[in-house]
Amino acid sequence: MEWNKFDKDFWEVLDKLTKESEIEIDRPKGSHHPKYSQITYPVDYGFLKETSSMDGGGIDIWKGSLSNGKLDAVICTVDLLKRDSEIKLLIGCTEAEKELVYLFHNVSEYMKGIMIRRV
Repeated sequence: MEWNKFDKDFWEVLDKLTKESEIEIDRPKGSHHPKYSQITYPVDYGFLKETSSMDGGGIDIWKGSLSNGKLDAVICTVDLLKRDSEIKLLIGCTEAEKELVYLFHNVSEYMKGIMIRRV
């Protein structure tokens, strides 16, 4: 079996979902986590309205400073405190912003993430 046979379709479906959804930024760059005040968001963080994710909220997104709105990476996370896993979409992020987001999800011993880049 060709293991990456459907990769293009995966990204096209995510493109469609993001284009058809409104983005809400509820944690702007520089703001602090509502529960863990020592955590600062390095990039705008929010969700896609009228979507659903494992935690019952909308699909999480990181919105970077590029105006192109291009979705070119996702982060898959595992959170031992919440005992869940999620996908987070990276939209319009520079390489530096992607690195900050990747580090954000790997600082704690309780949360780890992997980045999947669009090729």
